[in-house]
Amino acid sequence: MKKLRIVATAKIPFAAVFLLMLSAGVPPLRAGNADANMPPSLLAKPLSLADALDVALQHNGAILKGKHDLEAQYGVVVQTRAIAIPHVTANGNYQHTTEVEAVPIPNIPAGAFGPNSPAIPGVAPIYDSWAANVQVTQTIYQGGQVLSSLRAARLTKDQALLDYQTVIADNLLAVRVAYYDVLLAAEQIVVNEASVKLLTQQRDDQKRRFDAGTVPRFNVLQAEVELANERPKLIQAQNNYRISKNNLVNTLGYHVPRNIQEDIPLQLTDKLDAEPYKIEMSVAVGKALENRSELASLRKQELLRKEGVTSAQSNYKPTLQLFGGYGARNAQFISDDPGYTIHGATAGAQVTWNIFDGLMTKGKAEQARALHEGSKVDVDNEERSIELEVRTDYSNFIEASETLESQKKVQEEAEEALRLAKARADAGTGTQLDVLSAQTSLTQARSTQVQALHDYDVARARLERAMGINIMQTMK
Repeated sequence: MKKLRIVATAKIPFAAVFLLMLSAGVPPLRAGNADANMPPSLLAKPLSLADALDVALQHNGAILKGKHDLEAQYGVVVQTRAIAIPHVTANGNYQHTTEVEAVPIPNIPAGAFGPNSPAIPGVAPIYDSWAANVQVTQTIYQGGQVLSSLRAARLTKDQALLDYQTVIADNLLAVRVAYYDVLLAAEQIVVNEASVKLLTQQRDDQKRRFDAGTVPRFNVLQAEVELANERPKLIQAQNNYRISKNNLVNTLGYHVPRNIQEDIPLQLTDKLDAEPYKIEMSVAVGKALENRSELASLRKQELLRKEGVTSAQSNYKPTLQLFGGYGARNAQFISDDPGYTIHGATAGAQVTWNIFDGLMTKGKAEQARALHEGSKVDVDNEERSIELEVRTDYSNFIEASETLESQKKVQEEAEEALRLAKARADAGTGTQLDVLSAQTSLTQARSTQVQALHDYDVARARLERAMGINIMQTMK
């Protein structure tokens, strides 16, 4: 198997996760379709684990949904920041009505107020009226809520990125496990085919001996029974291989084309291996508490709940806003011409203070404080849960390592035992039962060896995930 270079994802910076992925050598996510059919190119060439991880980043349905959830959370960030940004409003109205009442001001002739006074016409009824204005409002102070909202927006963005990182890590682990499952199923086919081949040779040999009159009919029957008992294992291994390939394709985010029958022609290039991996328990736990995005997300949530307390308590204090605008309307008394316009600018400040709101603010503040205290408990619970997960996966990894170590020479010994059993049987000092028993032991040793390799690779993958380590780049 190709060696994998592991990149720790300790703390997400404020930069977008796409920059994080680019820095690790992974292409940014495209606007893929989680429901797309598997492309022919995926079947045309062998698929390495690195390729599988890259395909999952582009097409896995959960990762694509996580990307859209991240975009949705960015919308929440914009909404949260809105309180600190000036608001611009515009309104206007037009009205035509016949329900008017003439203002009782008669026509005043010229000279009525002196020799040079002008004539003043009476005001006719106004049937049309309109008005329009634009106003800019800026909140200057709102009991600390403005600065709190800016901090909350930044925390919401960080939390969304951490949640997205969790989605990526979980699904990359699923791809790794699915890939190893396919490799295991393929190796089990090889093991069972070899066993069937050896048992077939044993049966044929016993038939020849029986025809020659050197062995009884019982030997032939016994060999045929052993062969018949082994064939279902091969059939089961072939079925597991088909199912595991379907599962891998589904995890990558593809639909299997309907023109492909039950066996997907998917070829994998990597192999199960046992590359040494050494780490101490204390180091693993420390890495997990430092790197796990789930824990970092809950810590951001705790800070968000704290900002919620500030926001709730802000209603105890006054709100100060500045405003300015420009408006225009038609005259109501100077002229009955709707085009005769009166316009001008306005500016000012306004202060609002809810002296008593029926204890609503008190209730909101108590609720916010309780949620904040609950978020602290969530962080503590998650720390213990992560530590337990690391300890469990570490223990499973140690078990897989020890099992694999114990199987290193078993297959060689089983092959030698089978050779000796055949030699003794040929020499007349051994029995067919000895040969069949040795054959069974060899098959079991081969199967156990393959299973141990699979369990080791899966246990390592789960331990790395528990420590908050994601594969973001592979060594070519």
